[in-house]
Amino acid sequence: MLTVAFAIATGLLVVATLTPTIRSGAWWIRGFDFPRLQLALLSALVLVLHLASHPLDDVWTLAIVSVNAACMLWQAWWILPYTRLARTEVEPAAADAHPRIRLMASNVLMHNRDADRLLALVREHRPDVLIALETDAWWEGRLDTLQDAMPHVIRCPLDNLYGMHVYSRLPLQSPRIRYLVEDDIPSMHATLELDGRRIALHALHPRPPSPTEADSSEERDAELVAVGRAARASPVPVIVAGDLNDVAWSRTTRLFRKVSGLLDPRIGRGMFNTFHARLPGLRWPLDHLFHSRHFTLVDMRRLPDIGSDHFPILVELALSPGENDPDAGLDVDAQAEEDAEDALDHTDADRAPVPR
Repeated sequence: MLTVAFAIATGLLVVATLTPTIRSGAWWIRGFDFPRLQLALLSALVLVLHLASHPLDDVWTLAIVSVNAACMLWQAWWILPYTRLARTEVEPAAADAHPRIRLMASNVLMHNRDADRLLALVREHRPDVLIALETDAWWEGRLDTLQDAMPHVIRCPLDNLYGMHVYSRLPLQSPRIRYLVEDDIPSMHATLELDGRRIALHALHPRPPSPTEADSSEERDAELVAVGRAARASPVPVIVAGDLNDVAWSRTTRLFRKVSGLLDPRIGRGMFNTFHARLPGLRWPLDHLFHSRHFTLVDMRRLPDIGSDHFPILVELALSPGENDPDAGLDVDAQAEEDAEDALDHTDADRAPVPR
């Protein structure tokens, strides 16, 4: 009976491992992109229990153990770059590297009414830019108290869980709110002035594939591709940040990185899991910051709980052109270009250049 139980458990792990290889945007398929760490740990547990209770003296036990080990190694391959076992993609900033920019991104959870905890973190860490997501008119009233220190603001309060606000100490040139794919899902775009230098900022919060939000990931994927192409074409350094409703290791985020040419400072440093704040065993990196090769990393950290289902994230970068490996990041190839076209073709995505 134990052999049958281990065979069934391994069969379920095989299904969970192979499902995300299906090239479909269906929410129930793309959902398996998320729990790769949890599935790898579950495979390891089943493997240890099987080996502890069964000697490898028959072909069925050997087959089940081998398949389970393959599942574990496959899941581990996807998440390995987001551990300290991997080489860092972004170089650490030199102690005297300047100018620097500090950004905080926080999905506040619209129905959360404990704004004081986020405001306290902003005042403690003094970011140059705050990107606040899921903000409605109530949150706007509380966040506007930051204007003495952060006078440059882009506002888009909404009560549909996709409101967005950007507060900045740095001047914002050509700030714009765009609806790139869906009429009720905004994104924000502006050029920051940092010590006389221009930096393109893109703040995003696309709709996730889920049974309660969207049947497919097509809209999310199209928005990431549209912004990724604008980032690659930008003549100035670029930062893309926000809750992308996708994990760092998914096929979609890898496509975004290929299309954009942007780097991920988490690689070689950790996952920085920001969601779900209330479920320690079910967490993954949904809140992201990507940047062009012009930057090196001063500091990156996940901040304490603010009453939301997301933890805020804080990243400090130094503008240090030429310090990163010119081969860092993921190369765009013919398949990536084809996938990017497919992502745009399946939606009404705005192909017009995003302001930069």
